[in-house]
Amino acid sequence: MSFPRIGYITNGFRDHALEDVFAILAELGYQGVGITLDVGHLDPFRTSREEVLKIRELLARHGLEAVVETGARFILDPRRKHHPTLLSADGRERRLDFLFRAVELAEALGSHVLSFWSGPQDPRVDTETTWRYMIEALRRLEDKARGPKVSLAFEPEPGMFIGDLKAYRELRERFPSPALRLTLDLGHLQCTEEPPHDRWIVESGPWLDNVHVDDIRGRVHEHLALGEGEIDFPPLFAALRRMAYGGLCLVELSRHSHAAPEYADRSIRFIRSACAG
Repeated sequence: MSFPRIGYITNGFRDHALEDVFAILAELGYQGVGITLDVGHLDPFRTSREEVLKIRELLARHGLEAVVETGARFILDPRRKHHPTLLSADGRERRLDFLFRAVELAEALGSHVLSFWSGPQDPRVDTETTWRYMIEALRRLEDKARGPKVSLAFEPEPGMFIGDLKAYRELRERFPSPALRLTLDLGHLQCTEEPPHDRWIVESGPWLDNVHVDDIRGRVHEHLALGEGEIDFPPLFAALRRMAYGGLCLVELSRHSHAAPEYADRSIRFIRSACAG
């Protein structure tokens, strides 16, 4: 198996049909794709089973492994970004229903990884109640994912209730289930953790099922094209190799759809170069 196994998340290809995304990625040498369920890409509320099976067939034809990503901005509320979340004072069931549908889509696509996050703390809800909402949601997701054996790869996201690895460790203490896994964004390490950042990969290795790749300047949470920020990538990829990480490393450039094929080409070349030394 080659290392790393590189993929690209479709939130960076918003202006392309999925069948074209898959063809472009395969031509560039990608081995996987993170499919962000969104209004234009496999909307779980509108996509038919026939369309899902067609996407599964296209994935197989192009030799792409899929991860199901659930970070679409306005799929549940066209006026409020990422609302409602699992922690909202109202509407939590809508988010949970979305994630249940995402588990079903993952199974139908032959994907074994579902990536998701907590959302921010609702100012109307106290901290202990927020933790209760979080754990209740995880229990129900665990039950839903148990049959299809879909990994629940939780992503700490800067600015959210579970925003860094310290909060993720507390989440694991409160929900000590083997079903709870980790999506680790290498850019987020730059935003929230102290260097050297490769140590966090080694520490998190036992839980790691999904990796996102983007560049960051300073501690500002803005995903930049690889090489345009300040991250020293070779030690991070070396740490992933030492931990025998076998999952996908998914480039996440959600603001770069205007030139998606160009950035996909640049990204895979950058990662290969960073891993060559």
